[in-house]
Amino acid sequence: MKLHYRDLGQGTPFVILHGLFGISDNWQTLAKYWSQKYHVYLLDLRNHGRSPQSTDFNYDLMVEDLSEFITEHNLVNPVIMGHSMGGKVAMNFALSHPNQVSKLIVVDIAPRPYPVHHQDIINGLNAIDISTMTSRTEAETALEPYIPETDVRLFLLKNLYRKEDNSFGWRMNLAAIERNIAEVGRETIADVPFTKPTLFVKGGNSRYIQEKDVPSIQRLFPNVQLVTIENVGHWVHAEAPEKFYQLVVDFIG
Repeated sequence: MKLHYRDLGQGTPFVILHGLFGISDNWQTLAKYWSQKYHVYLLDLRNHGRSPQSTDFNYDLMVEDLSEFITEHNLVNPVIMGHSMGGKVAMNFALSHPNQVSKLIVVDIAPRPYPVHHQDIINGLNAIDISTMTSRTEAETALEPYIPETDVRLFLLKNLYRKEDNSFGWRMNLAAIERNIAEVGRETIADVPFTKPTLFVKGGNSRYIQEKDVPSIQRLFPNVQLVTIENVGHWVHAEAPEKFYQLVVDFIG
């Protein structure tokens, strides 16, 4: 599958993968700063953003998509970074394609399995009748009973776009995501560890990476640094952009 992407800058190739319900635009602001040092590639994963949609949705396929992208664009020794679901893609890719990665950055997700915990979001998105909707305000109003946090609602509604006939549509394939939602929490496993430099970044207020996850992280990624940015949640890069920017630059070099 040929993924939609945008790229900025010159230098070391730096591939960034968004999380579930995200799009490449989520990283645009930080990418502009990183592009002063690196050649940044912002990808839309399958069934997200402007990338093709498919009834099939799992990590094996997303890893294949990423490998195809790296090969097609002749990226040599790229740094791969992923947040949340994108972090799972990045982990799986590094473990299965170690020769196509120079350094790995995983943002606020661990290798362990996660139970399905996105049902409120899915129910809220399904409650939006985009066939009759005339404004984003209507969509946010429909979503509010399911998602009380304003910032999360606005994040999700970035997936809405206006079609040529002025009606609304979703950038994401909500039906495929819902049908395969258990895949998103799938455990990351491998017989052979990824031994190149790896950085795990945890949000201090987030529960996605816990103390119990450290042994599995160190087993799969023995050359790892685990850094906590305090007083932020799961969206580490959005809540502490300056600290996160510098942490990534110091790691990549």
